Amino acid sequence: MSTFDLDEFSAQVARPDDEYRLAAEQRFDALDLPHGALGELQDLAGWLAAVQARVPTRPISQAKVLVFAADHGIASLGVSALPPGTTARRVREVLDGTAPVSVLARQFGAQVRVVDMAVDADEDAFPAEVSRHRIRRGSGRIDVENALTREEAERAFAVGVALADEEADSGTDLVVLGDLGVGSTTVASVLIGVLCGTDAAAVTGRGSGIDDKVWMVKCAAIRDSLRRARPVLADQIDLLAAVGGADFAAMAGFLLQCAMRRVPVLLDGVVSTACALVAQRVAFRAPEWWRAGQLTGEPAQAKAYERMSITPLQQQRVAAGGGAGALMALPLLRGAAALLAELPLPQPELEPEKSADPVDEA
Repeated sequence: MSTFDLDEFSAQVARPDDEYRLAAEQRFDALDLPHGALGELQDLAGWLAAVQARVPTRPISQAKVLVFAADHGIASLGVSALPPGTTARRVREVLDGTAPVSVLARQFGAQVRVVDMAVDADEDAFPAEVSRHRIRRGSGRIDVENALTREEAERAFAVGVALADEEADSGTDLVVLGDLGVGSTTVASVLIGVLCGTDAAAVTGRGSGIDDKVWMVKCAAIRDSLRRARPVLADQIDLLAAVGGADFAAMAGFLLQCAMRRVPVLLDGVVSTACALVAQRVAFRAPEWWRAGQLTGEPAQAKAYERMSITPLQQQRVAAGGGAGALMALPLLRGAAALLAELPLPQPELEPEKSADPVDEA
């Protein structure tokens, strides 16, 4: 049995407050603007009002990008165009401030935090703060063996819950959920494929830019992994242990606890989307606390968003990882919050004062 009572998440994750969404709609309706003139920004503002439980909304001033990093054993089959060691190098680029997500975070005034869950690198490869939650080095090859033990999956899930609490307690008011890891899109496609009941070909994408030959290898790996995933579909922790990874388990726990703590999350690529789909199986209301930052072009991601009834905010097709694509939606959210908070309501017109009766000078 899991050390976590997953039913507790289902029972305690509440919906955002619809009364505030309605209040936001009423406020927009009262403005001196044509009906619907602000388009999707009104819907975004209503969502923010509901998750913040206030109208007018607060500015988004403490956005944080959380990047979960791990390597995956399935990459040894050659399912990625990226060579071994790429994950560690990309983590260092984020830490050095030279990665795409780092550049965009500086542009938009967001902080970036990297969490090494299972990078295939020496324990001292990164600062202690980055690797203090590491579960293991890499993961099992999910087409023939489990990615993690049950105990490792539980520990990784617990890390995600603890990190969500840390962010909520520190005042983070929006999380952009990113990831880095060679082989991660293959793992994500397996999870989405088994949860959506589709075959391998329907969820196999191009990931790191693979050619047709590598795509066929990747599709076969996903097919074999789906066979191993179906028997454990009913238990989300077992599923994450069998065909997920430490980063996936941590992100699933993180998403669920963010929903518990009323911290809104922007999803980025197919990896964070797969974790959201797993989390939805635990708590069906949880997706109302998340928005899809973008579409990357991965077919599995589109299927997962359709299953969760989530509409992506943008179609940038940014596949750089780390949350870079979803971060591009941060200005949209900030703009929506500002419009709801700062557009003045029209003032009622005052009736002109009546002039005094003329004085008789008889």
